[in-house]
Parts: sequence; C-alpha cells; structure tokens
Amino acid sequence: MTKLYVVFVLFVLACNTAFAENSLNSGVDFAGFYGDEDYVSIATGTTQPIAKAPAVASVITASQIRAMGARDIDQVLESVPGLHISRDVIGYNPQYLFRGISSDFNPQVLMLINGIPITNLFQGDRNVVWGGMPVEAISRIEVIRGPGSALYGADAFAGVINIVTKSPDEVKRNSAGVRVGSFDTTDVWFTGAGEKGGLGYMGSIEFTKSDGSDAVIDMDAQSLLDLIPGNTPASNAPGSINLSSENVELRLEATYKKLRLRAGSQIRNNIGDGAGAAQALNPGNKFSSQRFNIDLTYTDEEIFDNTLVEFQTSYFDTSQEVEGNFILYPAGSTGPFLDLSGLPIFPPFPDGVIGNPEIFERHTRVGVRMEHSGIEKHRISAGAGYYDGEIDKITESKNFGFNPETMQIILPGDPLVDVSDTPFVFLTEDSRNNSYVFLQDVWLLANDWELTAGLRHDNYSDFGATTNPRLALVWSTSYKLTTKFLYGEAFRAPSFAQTRAINNPLILGNINLKPEEIKSYELAFDYRPNYELTLMTNFFYYDWSDIIQFIPDTNNSTRTAQNSGEQTGYGMEFEAIWQATDNFTLTGNVAVQNSTDETLDVPAAKSPEKQLYLRADWILPKDWRVNLRANWVMDRNRLSEDMRSDIDDYVLFDLSLRKVMSNSFEFALTVNNLFDEDAREPSPNSNPMPFIPNDLPLSGRALLGEIRYSF
Repeated sequence: MTKLYVVFVLFVLACNTAFAENSLNSGVDFAGFYGDEDYVSIATGTTQPIAKAPAVASVITASQIRAMGARDIDQVLESVPGLHISRDVIGYNPQYLFRGISSDFNPQVLMLINGIPITNLFQGDRNVVWGGMPVEAISRIEVIRGPGSALYGADAFAGVINIVTKSPDEVKRNSAGVRVGSFDTTDVWFTGAGEKGGLGYMGSIEFTKSDGSDAVIDMDAQSLLDLIPGNTPASNAPGSINLSSENVELRLEATYKKLRLRAGSQIRNNIGDGAGAAQALNPGNKFSSQRFNIDLTYTDEEIFDNTLVEFQTSYFDTSQEVEGNFILYPAGSTGPFLDLSGLPIFPPFPDGVIGNPEIFERHTRVGVRMEHSGIEKHRISAGAGYYDGEIDKITESKNFGFNPETMQIILPGDPLVDVSDTPFVFLTEDSRNNSYVFLQDVWLLANDWELTAGLRHDNYSDFGATTNPRLALVWSTSYKLTTKFLYGEAFRAPSFAQTRAINNPLILGNINLKPEEIKSYELAFDYRPNYELTLMTNFFYYDWSDIIQFIPDTNNSTRTAQNSGEQTGYGMEFEAIWQATDNFTLTGNVAVQNSTDETLDVPAAKSPEKQLYLRADWILPKDWRVNLRANWVMDRNRLSEDMRSDIDDYVLFDLSLRKVMSNSFEFALTVNNLFDEDAREPSPNSNPMPFIPNDLPLSGRALLGEIRYSF
C-alpha cells in the first residue's frame, strides 16, 4: 500500500512538471478549459461550467462510464473524491458515505433522476429493495459534495447525486449490446432515438441478471443462537451472500417544442436479501420492487422578457414486496425470543421465523421556477412547489407475535397470520405533504467576483417548517485559478420507520422527531494552468446536529427514536486530471477527513478517514483502449463499544480493455477486483456481540465480456 502513496506523489510531481513545461504556452481560451464534459446543472439549477459553479461538484459522463466498463452506477460513483460506497446488511444495498457522514439506510444522501427525488418515505433511502441501477441509458452523473437543501429541500444533506438520462439529441445512433461473465451475469440492452415532425423521441431498455457474488459469510446471527445450550444447529453459515437479481430498466423521453415528457420503470425481481434482514443467512429469500416514474416539463422564454419560466409535474410509484415467504431465521431456529437469562422462550420454529412486510408508496410533485436576467449583473431565480407522499398500502403476514383474531401469542408451528389493517402491523399507513418557496440571486459583484445567495422555506405537514440558506462567493482569481467560499445549511426529514414504527420488539418510532440539521463551510480552488492539467482542492468543515438515534427505553428492552447526537467533521479533497498526451490521461484524487461523535467524544465510525483513487486511460494503436483503476480505502473506525480489531484497509484494482472493431462493432473485456483482494465493509455492532463478526466480504475477481453494435 505504501507503493500507492509513492505512485500518487509521483503523479502529482508529474502534473507539476507538465505545468512548468506548458504554462508559458497557455492562452486564455475558456472554451478549452470548460468543454462540454465539464458542465454541471445541479449547483444552481442552470447549466454552467463546473469550475465556476457555486458548489464542490463532480461530473462523470457517458463516455467515461463506458471506458470504465461499468455495469452499475456504484462502480462509477467510487471515482468521486470524498465519496465511499459501503454496504448495508440488507440486500448489500449501497451506502453513499460523504465526508464521514454515516447512518443506517443512508438517508442523508439525496438521489435524483433528472432532477427529481426518488426518496422513499419508509426508510428515507432509495428503496430497501434497491437492486442496483444499470448505466446504458445514462448521459452523465452529477454529484455535489455538501448540503443542497437551499435548492432541493429535504435530504440534500451530505451530498446530492443526480442521474441524468440520455435525451433524443444525444443518441446519434441506435445501439444494442450484450455482456456476460462471472457469477452467471448477463446484461442485454437496446437504445434508440429519432425525430419526426418536430417530435424527438428516445427509448432504452436494459435487462440485467446475476447471482451477484462469490463472497461467503463465516458466521451470522443464527450461529450465535446455535451456541445456546440445548439448541440444535440451524445456521446456514458458512454460506454465500444472497445477491441474486433480475432487473428490467426502461427509459423513455419525448420532446416537442417547449414540452419534455420523461418516463421510467425499474422492475426488480428475484432480489436477494444480502446477509439477511436479521443478519441470518437464508438463501431462498427474495424481494421484488416495482418502481414507475413520469414527469412533464414545460419551458418557455417568451412569456416575459429576459425570463425563463418552467412548469414541472411528476409522479413516482414505488413498492417493497416479498416473493414467497421471507425467512428471518432459518428452519429449526428458536428465533431471537430470549428470556432474561438468555434462554429461548419458544421451541424451534419448524419453518423458520417468517415475516412478510410489504409497502406501497405514491409521490406527486408540482412546481414552477422562474429565472430573470433583465436586471444588470443579476440572475434571479424564484420558485414554489408542492409535494404529496403517501404510504397507501401496508401488508404483513408472520408466524410470530400476536394473532389479532384470537389475541393469543402465535406459537411455533402455527400457520402464518395476516396482520394487515390491524393494530399489530409493523408500520402505520400515513401521508406527508410539503409546500415550499425558494429564491436565489446570482450577483456579478465585479468582473471577477460572483455571489450566489439562496434561501428555501419548506413547510411539512408532520414536523413543521424549516428554512435553509446558502452563500457562495466565486472569485475568478486569474484566468487559470478560481477560488470559492461556500456556506450552506441542510435538513434531513425523519423517515416513517423512525416516526411511525410500531409492534417491533426492538425499536419504536417517535412522531415528535425534528429533522436533522447540518451547517457546512468550504473553501475550494480550481486551478487549470493549461489545457492538459486540472487541479482541484477543497477544504471543508461541518456540524451535524439533532442526529436521530434509537435510544434505550427505561425499564424496557425497546429503543425509541430520539434527536440525540451531534457530529463534527473537517477534511480536504484533492483531484488532478492530466492529459499527458493525446492518447494518455491520468486522473487521481485523495480525500482525508476527521469526524468526531461529539456526544461520546470519539472518532465517528464506518467512513474511511483516507481514500485514494487513481485511473489511467490509454488509447493504443489499432483502436485499442485500456482503462486501469485503483481504489484504496483506509482507516475506518468501529463504534466505541465494538471491541473487534480494526477494520482492514483494502485496495481494489479494476481493468477494462476495449477494441473498436469497426464503425459498428465494439468489444470489451473487464476484470473487477483484478488481484482477488479480500475486501470487507464493516458489519453492524450488536449486543452482546456482532452477529456477523468477520464483517461483510465484497466480491472476488469477476470477469465480464461485452460486445455492442451501433446502427
């Protein structure tokens, strides 16, 4: 690993050498500095050069995604400075950890598709049944590190990820492809577009199937229950992680004059539950999810002089469903039901402990935005909108707890009992609505100074109002250097699981929760001494307060959600892009952060304190292209009460080899985890000891072959 530090230092020195050799020949050509691939839209709502954007932002384009050989957005997002992707136990769902900010289900990160949130009410995440997201329909991925509530409202907290899909204009040729490889992986896709009579249209469909991983869990929660005297071993560990998936991704877009209609569908079937919802392996467990979205946007610059008017409405329907029976603890288990002496209360459950929770949500949004540039040196944006979200259906059947008809305890061997629409269901059906207004002014103070000031006020039906400002002073220090001073505040809305959870033997919701809040300060530098070299550095500090945690109840075995926690953090991120020759590009970034749990006065857990990412792209003779990546994750802390040894660092290498065979055919070979590294993400701590003591192993070496055809 020391070698990678040396490689990175040599890389930076090489960049500086390139600057020394080329800076005298550099002219003032901003088109060269800020090409099409360096534009971002999520910083202000208006497309602008990323160097001048009032935020610390990154953009990964479709061509870069293709060069990586990526099949899922997670493989792409690992390249963003200061962003690490950890894994949850349930489904191995990605947890996008920005700058040391981490919690269960990762609700502090807002994900958008074409600028519209896909947050679920239940856990505040993308969906418990996520299943990944393929990349063939993606035009670019925009990422803001730091708060963005002044623009996007709730949950734009630690960071914002915007997935921008391809428009009809971008798809110059129809294309189709297939990818096969390790773990019985098969991907098939088609993308097409056209124009007729002023109507532009684009359609994309992707089918992905995989067994997911060869990683093995050595011990699980059932392994510990098996140690209780008198219990018969029932654990499926050692056993493989349950990461099967069968996904269909559909994207449609149509444009006509001033109208744009977009629709999408994410069908998730046969989704494995990872290491188990109860941290107990059950290879037969399968989830499914049906997610549909549609949005209509009308944009007009002629209604008022010097004013752009945009109306948008959207609808998002999402579900969390169970295929068959969902087994929390395997057949023969006595379950987690223990008396005060730690002995089982019930005899073994012959079919296992079964719980089948299903949730169905609907989200509707409508908004208007106006941008006026008629006042000298000002570009003023204002808008308002309304959101209505509802968990309109909850179903649950199980073979434990109380039977609502007999009011008797359900005993092992009893049939499943449907507790839907009874007081014994795990969550109450409910809704949340929000109305908001925002105002933003981009003020050109002088030729080289620009101040962006924004304010957004949200009024929620269940926890009240919140107002969040942002300030960004962008100084064009020279035509090579841009300096940014940034301040922002953000909030994270409590999830329904935190406010409305009932009938859970471990955790209870609290309807009186306040939103989490964060204040962030940043200083950023964007230095582009010549066409070949870009150097970006930023320093940050944040204060995260009113953290929602489940606190033990007095004289009870339950824990109730409370606003009880504070975390501070500071650090820096450095990124360099060097076009060494016409055919060779080096990209690298390093991130360092130090975060503290102020309540306990200990280092914050889970997030890496140091990260290093390197990527090299070669264009070789005869249209061969090589992409080599290294991702080094270091210095992750455990919770203060977790007595396990330190989490091991790891470095993963990925290699992609691509050959343009003709004007129509292209072949690629990708190897992920090239050296078969035993990389692991931290598993949760539990009482009296971690249920999965050896952490969560990531996949070993995987080989994928791809061929695509354009016509």
